[in-house]
Formats: sequence, structure tokens, C-alpha cells
Amino acid sequence: MSTAQRSTVSRVLDAAPVESFDAYVAAGGGAGLAAAAGMDPTEVIAVIKAAGLRGRGGAGFPTGVKWQTVLGNESFTAPTSVVVNAAEGEPGTFKDRTLLRTNPYRVLEGALIAAYAVSSPRVVVAMKGSFEHELKRVRSAIDEFQANKVATDVNITVVEGPDSYLFGEETGLLEVIDGRGPFPRVAPPYRRGIEPQDRNRERNMASNVQLATETGSAESPALANNVETLAHVAQILAHGPEWFRELGTEASPGTFVATVSGDTARAGVGEFPMGVTLQAVIDDLGGPPKEQHRYVAAVSGTANAMVPADRFDTPVTYEDMRTIGSGMGSAGFLVFDERTDLVAVAAGIAHFLAVESCGQCEPCKSDGATISTHLDTILANDGSPRTLAALSSLSKTVSNGARCGLGRQQEDVTAGALRLLQTEFREHVEGRRPKVQRVLIAPIADIAGDEVVLDGRYADKNLDWSHGGADSGETPVDRLRGASPEVLEASEERPEAPAVSVDEGQGLPVRALGHRPPGHADLARQRQGHGGRRADGAPGPLGAGAGHLSRRRPAHSVSDVAPRGVGTRR
Repeated sequence: MSTAQRSTVSRVLDAAPVESFDAYVAAGGGAGLAAAAGMDPTEVIAVIKAAGLRGRGGAGFPTGVKWQTVLGNESFTAPTSVVVNAAEGEPGTFKDRTLLRTNPYRVLEGALIAAYAVSSPRVVVAMKGSFEHELKRVRSAIDEFQANKVATDVNITVVEGPDSYLFGEETGLLEVIDGRGPFPRVAPPYRRGIEPQDRNRERNMASNVQLATETGSAESPALANNVETLAHVAQILAHGPEWFRELGTEASPGTFVATVSGDTARAGVGEFPMGVTLQAVIDDLGGPPKEQHRYVAAVSGTANAMVPADRFDTPVTYEDMRTIGSGMGSAGFLVFDERTDLVAVAAGIAHFLAVESCGQCEPCKSDGATISTHLDTILANDGSPRTLAALSSLSKTVSNGARCGLGRQQEDVTAGALRLLQTEFREHVEGRRPKVQRVLIAPIADIAGDEVVLDGRYADKNLDWSHGGADSGETPVDRLRGASPEVLEASEERPEAPAVSVDEGQGLPVRALGHRPPGHADLARQRQGHGGRRADGAPGPLGAGAGHLSRRRPAHSVSDVAPRGVGTRR
């Protein structure tokens, strides 16, 4: 396919890797952080809200609203934390790892902007310990930021976690950062964030948390944002919300980064304007069907119902994908041709979700496991109409009482398959379709050239999260409670409050990043009452107040016991 025919763009996914901090700055990097430093935190949040950015981790929640909620639930005694969710594990998705491999500097810049906006003195980048290349790139970028004295009043750390799917769930992520297993909480993340190191590590396992009140408490809040979301944040602050909205639709503005793999001729990652058709995404990244074959369906990860090929003309937006009974998710599209039995795909997704369920919610684990067993029975042509009826019934109960979205995913995928594949299910039950094994659904370990490499460790993973051999019969939350080498050994680097305090009315500079983006002067306004000088005493390159991230703190907002610096408002 020629370049002229392609729909891809390059806003947050650079055409070539950015190899160094200096190269990033030379290409305009840092303009967003400099612009943010010239505003009040509420003004930064207003810019994000005006842009209409929605979280790119899968849920699509409005980013500005999330930031505003976190700021409004600020603790009276403990600092807010900003968490970069880099624990990518949705099958079919490789966008966040690609962004970190290509340009970790933009993601860190976006995280620092978020830290300023929600009054946070620390940023924690959480990713799987198996992401060796990405960990190396992120740690190197952090070192370069520190060496160049960028926002030195924010402490940036990296936490390595397990390969469990639920590590990517927002509250499960915070549990891992706190040194426990990836077992989702009942408390909203903004109501309770990262705990101090000396907090009793045995008090939780997700259900025994102390909930904060609506008026605040000593529990520290946390803001968790996806890698791609924060990359967009940096660009929005650099260029403005109107620029962001030049692409996309009114309800789904901007761009998104997609992954395509499966039965396609090639696998790939690319950035597209919101509103391009699913067909265009598949054509650009995966290419046309292999010779003499045809595509029959696609699915976005394990969180959404299948999309039949006759709906590939659907625009990829949150609203349009929802209209056809599916969802955009994290835009990791698994595409299948007529050689793949779609019931086997549904069975693979159901099995993945049943295994990855932690067991805190009994219907999610037990009903999910039964759904998986029934689907395997049907694939072996040993099912009956009663089996189909049981599947339909279980799809209505598997999400009962669920504290995270996994049970609902199982419900959506199972019910969606029963609706879409009525003929295929009936043929299996009647023995008129070949017996097949379920399709392996697993996270992408890498994309080598045009070939996708799946993480083979998921092929023999048991319901109790052990590998190979016999399953213990215990749920993961019971088997791993309080003693999980897989989890606890992977989380030794703990977030700490910054050691440097900042005196009232002063701040540490955003050195080397202090330039104003052309044509965007309104986002870097001159502020009164700030020093605006670099560490060497020279005027800040943006003028008064634009060279640092500190700001005034209302007397009622944060007590004096909180760490000072960018994490507290003045």
C-alpha cells in the first residue's frame, strides 16, 4: 500500500526512535511542560478538558474530569501520587510498549504535567518486570531528566510488577505498588492511593481498606493514567486543545495508537485520527487478507464483543464502536479469516479471562471457569442445547458483585459470541463442524519485523496462576495471600517523597525545556509573584514564573506535614 493511501499520522508515535534527551528537546520536546508551568493547576486541567482527551487505556474516561476529581479529593495530610500505567497486558495490544521504546521522554513529560496539575510530588512508572527493553529506556530517560535538572522537585521512580493481567487494572496496579498482589480494590483509586512504606502491608488484599470520605481523609489519593494518555497530554499542552481537535470527531477528538495482528499478513502498530474506519486500520497495519482468503471478524482485546467483517466500515471512535455492540478498548485488534473457527476464538478469550480472574469475586472465577469448560465441550462437539442454555445463563451472572471490569468482560464476550455466532454454535452442537481446540489468546511478547510473538507462558497457566502440572484448586487470591514471590520480589523499588524541599515562593527550574511553542502563547502566560529564574540565577526562558513548577498553596488545602515542592499548592 502506498504512503498516499495510508491513514496513519504521527503525533504521539514518532516515525523513528528518539534516542536521547537532547534529541527530544531539539525536536520541540518540553514545550508542554513549559506551558503548564505558566498556568495555575486548574488552568492546566481546563486545557485537558477543553481538548476532550479520553483515557487511552481502554475505558475511555475523560482525562480532565479524572484529574479534576483527584485534585478535589486531595488528602489533608498525605501527598497525591501520579502513576503511569505501563503494565500493558491486554491481548492484541502493543501500543504502550511501542511508545516507550520510541519516545519515553514524551510520556514522562506528560506525567510531570499531571503531577503539577494534581499537586503531586512524585511520579511512579509501573510496568511488568519482563519488559526489559522498556524498563531500560524509561530508567535511562529518567536519569537524563534528572541530569538536566528537569522538574527536580518531583521524584520519579519505577516499580516492576508481575505478568498478571490484573496488574494493568487500575486498583490492582496500586496494590502492586504498595507491595501486594494485583488484586483489585473496592475503593476508587482517587480515594486511596499509594501507602507509606511503614503502613501495615497485611491490612488489605483489596477488601479491608479504609475508605476515604467525600470531604477528604489522611489516605493519599492517586492519579493513574495510561502511557498513551500521558503522551497526548504533553502534546495538548504544547499545541493547545484546538490543535488536538483538528483530527478526530466532536465526541472522540484527537488520534489513537492501534495494534493489528492475528490472521493478517503482517502485524504492526500505528497512529490514526479518531474516526477512520476499522477497515482502514486493518488495511494499513495488517494488509489485505492472505491470497484466496477473506477476513470474517475482528475483536479489540478481551474486553469487547467481536465485530463481523460486514461492520469493518464502522468508524473507530468510542461512540461508533459502542453503537455496533462492541468497543474500542485499547485498539488492539485481533483479526481473523475464514480458516479460524470464531467459536474457538470466543473460547480462547473466555479461558484467558477465567484464568486471569483473581478469585476475590466468586461468580467471576467460578462462573468464568464454567463458561470456559462449556465452550471447550462445544468445540469438541460434545455439547448440547442445554450447554448453550447454561452459557446464556452464566453470561448473566458472571459479573455479579464484581469489583473490577473482568467479570463484565467475560459477560460481554460470551453473550456477544452467542448472538453473533448462532450458526457456528448450532453446527458444533449438531456435530456438523470440525472439532477444534480453543485459540490461544495471550498478550504480545514482541513484534519482530512484521511477525507477532505471543507470550507462550499463558499456554499452560492454571486457574490458580501456577504454570504446568495440576491446579491446586485454590483461587489466586487465597494461594498467593501474603506470600507471592512472583509479585513481591518484583516490587522492591518503592516510591518515596522527594528529599528536596522547596522554600515558600521559590521553585526548582525546568531547565532546557523552557521554550514557548510557536503560536501558542496563551498557554504560557506571564504569571505574577514568582521568581522565574534558573538555578544559575539567569531569567527563566519563558519569563516570570515559567521556569519552574512550584505554585502558591491556599492555606486550607494541604497541611504543612505534606512534602513541599511541586506536590503542594501554594
